[in-house]
Amino acid sequence: MLRFFVLFLALQAALFGAELTPWAQAHLVVPWTNALAQISTSLVTLFDPHVVATGKVMRSTANGFAVAIEAGCNGVEATIVLVAAMLAFPAPWKHKVGGLVAGIVAVQLLNVVRVISLFYLGQWSLEVFEWAHLYVWQALIMLDVLVVWLIWVRMLPRRPDGAGPGGPPSGPGARAATAPA
Repeated sequence: MLRFFVLFLALQAALFGAELTPWAQAHLVVPWTNALAQISTSLVTLFDPHVVATGKVMRSTANGFAVAIEAGCNGVEATIVLVAAMLAFPAPWKHKVGGLVAGIVAVQLLNVVRVISLFYLGQWSLEVFEWAHLYVWQALIMLDVLVVWLIWVRMLPRRPDGAGPGGPPSGPGARAATAPA
């Protein structure tokens, strides 16, 4: 447990540090943020043709309301937490890769829902927009990360000795459970 926690913190520090470098911002974060605005706009235009994306901004041509997707709202930070948790957890690499792909997709899909919902909430009520943006969606995105990680851990195969994810506890202080015959 201690190994996981220390590795999780170290990976987060390294990934968050890397994210803040000018190279990562220019080649990964900004293009992803712009793509997020474009993806959200493409989905919205299926039922609302009065929406356009310019860079990281999603704007209504009908009323002029716009949202700019800023750092912290592009899902990158939530993804970093998920990646650090999956990489730190002792699991076979093939399961880590599968979990990372599925988990990143899940976090980013929810983030698209977040962006679209905030775009429409802001047009309806700026107070509700602020509350949903600062409190509801921040918590939901991190809850999504936790749930995705927990599901991934639960789906990991049991180790042959029965210990590990889904198996009985092992190590000092662990008790073996026996059932009457």
